[in-house]
Amino acid sequence: MTLREMSACYAESAAMLTRILRTLRARMQNSTDEAERFTLRCRIAVLSEVLTQTRELEQLTAHYYDRGYWRNEKYTL
Repeated sequence: MTLREMSACYAESAAMLTRILRTLRARMQNSTDEAERFTLRCRIAVLSEVLTQTRELEQLTAHYYDRGYWRNEKYTL
């Protein structure tokens, strides 16, 4: 598997995470149970971070070999 192919997989994962987060946020808005809202808020926080990292890795793998592409320092050695 090439890095560009991996990039497409990251893009699919990001789209899936976006759909899940949209569903969780809607569920949180409609919930009246405070315990459920707290649980949903925690899940949303974690998945939001995962989504951010997935998007960053999508960009990194899509452009890794492009000349002049500035790589995110978070993912370099």
